[in-house]
Parts: sequence; C-alpha cells; structure tokens
Amino acid sequence: MAQALNGKIITVFGGSGFIGRHTIRILAERGYSIRAAVRRPDLAEHLQPLGAVGQIMPVAASVRNKKSVEKAVEGACAVINLVGILYEAGAQKFDTVQAKGPATIADVCKEQGIETLVHLSAIGADENSKSVYAQTKAAGEKAVLDAMPNAVIFRPSIVFGPEDDFFNRFGSMAQLFPMLPLIGGGHTKFQPVYVEDVALAIANAAERQVEGGKVYELGGPEVASFKQCLSLMLETIRRKRALVSLPFLIARIQAKFLQMFPKPMLTVDQVNLLKRDNVVSKEALSEKRTFEGLGIEPHSMEAILPTYLDKFRPHGQYEAQKPLKS
Repeated sequence: MAQALNGKIITVFGGSGFIGRHTIRILAERGYSIRAAVRRPDLAEHLQPLGAVGQIMPVAASVRNKKSVEKAVEGACAVINLVGILYEAGAQKFDTVQAKGPATIADVCKEQGIETLVHLSAIGADENSKSVYAQTKAAGEKAVLDAMPNAVIFRPSIVFGPEDDFFNRFGSMAQLFPMLPLIGGGHTKFQPVYVEDVALAIANAAERQVEGGKVYELGGPEVASFKQCLSLMLETIRRKRALVSLPFLIARIQAKFLQMFPKPMLTVDQVNLLKRDNVVSKEALSEKRTFEGLGIEPHSMEAILPTYLDKFRPHGQYEAQKPLKS
C-alpha cells in the first residue's frame, strides 16, 4: 500500500521498460511522485495504476534532446537513468542512447544542482570490448562519473522476471521448436538476477541509502552456464527439447541475416557479447560492491521462474496444479 505522498519528485528515464516499471512501483509505495520520462508517453500509461491518482506521470523526453531532458528533471530530488537498447534501430544507436544520452542527463543534473543520479549499466561494460553495446555502456559510465562523481552506477547480469527477454524468449521457442540453440556451445556463464532485487537497489540508491561514486555489480545467488539456464527453463516448463551446440562462427553468420529484421532474435554484436562470461567480478566481490554490500539478499532462479514460466507448460498455467509424473 502506498504511503502518503511526501512532496518529492523523482524522474525515471526509461521508466516504461522492464526494470523501470518495477522501480517505479517501489518508489510509488514509498510516497514519491514520479515522472516517467519516455519517448512516447502514450505507451507508458500502464504505469499509472502502480500509484495513486496523479502520482505517476508519463512525460515526453528523449535522451537525444537536451531541452526535453532539462524539462523532465526540473524540480526533481533524484534522477534515475534506465535507458538502454539491445540492438540498433533507426535513430536509436548504441552511441547516441548509451554513451551520449547518459552524458546529457548527467550534465543537466549538474547544471540544475540535482545531487542524486542513479545510472543503470551492465556487467560486461568495457571500452575495449569487441561489442559496441559493451563499449558504449562503458562510455556512458565514464560520462556520468565525469559530470557527477557521486553518482551510483549499477551493472546487473542478465535480469529475469515476468517480462524478461531471456527466459520468456526461449520458453516461447520451446513451444514451437523441437530444439534450442546453444550459442558457442552454451558455455558462457551468467549470474541471473531477479528484477525486483535490481529495482530495490535502484530505489534505495535514489533515496541516498547507497554510497555514491561507485560501480556496483549485481548478480544472483547462482552462477550458471547458458546451457544450465536453458536446462532449468525446460525443467520448469516441463518440456524436453534438444539443446544443440551452435559454434560462434555459425551463430555470427546467422546473426548477420537475422539482424536485418525489425526486431532481430540475434545480432552480431550479441554474439560478440556471448564470448565473455557475464558474472560479478572478483574485484567487486572483494570490495563488496555487490548485493551483499547493499544489504540485499538476491532471489534464486528456482524460486522465481515457476511463478511466470508456467504459461509455457504443455497445458499452460493450469499444469502447475497437476502433480509431476514419476
């Protein structure tokens, strides 16, 4: 239940997305008024029921337009940037959205005297990576800290939850196809993290409960290979599917074709990303720049996946009520 409004405004760029809607719900429950800064406010109306009448207001803003950013953050006590893309389309380019966009937001926050900025990056951000996605994530982090040295930056591993683009995608594929691809043999390691845990960390940082000027790496309690993740997904939805190894070279060739579609299932840049493990670094662990240091106990995949993947079972969600066959 939401608290009485506290009179403070928090602006959330990219608030209509997967992580954004969970973050906004938590902030609304804590009594904040929220501006969900999005390119198309008509596509963010689903956020309004997460709070009281008038508490959550979608506003038109683009990280490519400084004036719209200035208007969106005016009077805010904190700003959160969750904007990111998995592939390029039209004017949405990695450099524009993930490097220059964060720089614009940070510069505007500095100009307007807003002291609290929370920026969402990703594990794997690296200026020397072969992936443009990872390069621009690193550039965005640098731009933010250059302008706002006390900003908080979060790098999550693969984020899972009801609207995720990982387990839901492969669950849907398992309904249609007798086999699933293991890019690079399925050896890439992930540390999947529950969206609610990430949203909680972001909300706490917006309330200045997190030490600024640091890059925190967020991973779940389990490290699992790509193959282990798909095996767990198949076990959860009670389907048997062949897991077929797809060498990086073949995956790259297929990605060149697939990335020509408006919403590609795979791009060359994503193949490059999969060549490196996506887990919390030893440095972050030793320095407690993790959930442990934030005082948050992350949820496991086993606890959460059955709560939303049951729709992919042979008989849908009702299969959850049936006993497993021995």
